[in-house]
Amino acid sequence: MRGSDYAELKAFAAVVERSSFARAAEHLGLSPSALSQTIRQLEARLGARLLNRTTRSVAPTATGDQLYARIEPLFRAMADAVAEASAAAGQMSGTLRINTLGMAARQIIAPRLGRFHRAFPDVTLDIVVDDGLSDIVAGRFDAGIRVGGRLEKDMIAVRLTPDVKMVAVASPDYLARRGLPQSPADLHHHACINWRLQTDGRAYQWEFEKRGRRIEVAASGPLVTNHSDIGVAAALQGLGIAYAFDRERVDEYLAQGQLVQVLADWSITRPGLFVYYSNRHHQAAILGAFIECLLDRDLAKPAPRSKGSA
Repeated sequence: MRGSDYAELKAFAAVVERSSFARAAEHLGLSPSALSQTIRQLEARLGARLLNRTTRSVAPTATGDQLYARIEPLFRAMADAVAEASAAAGQMSGTLRINTLGMAARQIIAPRLGRFHRAFPDVTLDIVVDDGLSDIVAGRFDAGIRVGGRLEKDMIAVRLTPDVKMVAVASPDYLARRGLPQSPADLHHHACINWRLQTDGRAYQWEFEKRGRRIEVAASGPLVTNHSDIGVAAALQGLGIAYAFDRERVDEYLAQGQLVQVLADWSITRPGLFVYYSNRHHQAAILGAFIECLLDRDLAKPAPRSKGSA
């Protein structure tokens, strides 16, 4: 294969993976016009249209899909081989693509970026914040960070945080006006700040449990949101009761008295956060180092592995 052939195929793969000429051009260090010209040259050489372009999006044609399916494993294998050779020589390089929940990005990844970069300056982290629970294999990510109960069964998973007890909270002002709920059934007479699941668009059914008795409540009120920051802000401003999984967002307000916990004896425990990846993943050295960093461990030690959400 000529060098120009490889460059054209690499450019094509970058566009497919990022669904954008602009993002692909930035990744490759090219101008968008130069990248467009490269793709046109490839299409002319093959005699087939590979990409459907509109002003807002770009997606592979059927022929493009077939071509990408054949070349992507080859590019990944080459990248893995280079990464393994670098690791064997005591160096680490390459790109690690991570799909993560927003709270994990904020609580776990962001505080450790400096440490990871200082240890592995030649590794590029491509972090995508996604609360919609995208398929990391289809999205061609190396790993994802999710709540444990939502992991795919064929994934290898490593626990990052302990299980978390959910907490229903409201402002003192709201409770002074509306009273304190004594049971989950009382929520039907309260204003509730609900959140919408990004997986299917449904509003979350509030789950409670006490002495083996489990209850689900279809909460309603003045606000539905898919972002925890908005829900907590609404509770602070007295709009109603919020039910939070992201404890970091509410614990400080509870300590300061700006929020008050209600129905504490009914709160359920949810699985903590896990980093997970396909058992077909090959970029073990870089990913292992990243996981060790997230766990605040010696970066030279391998990460423990377990099947499923454990």
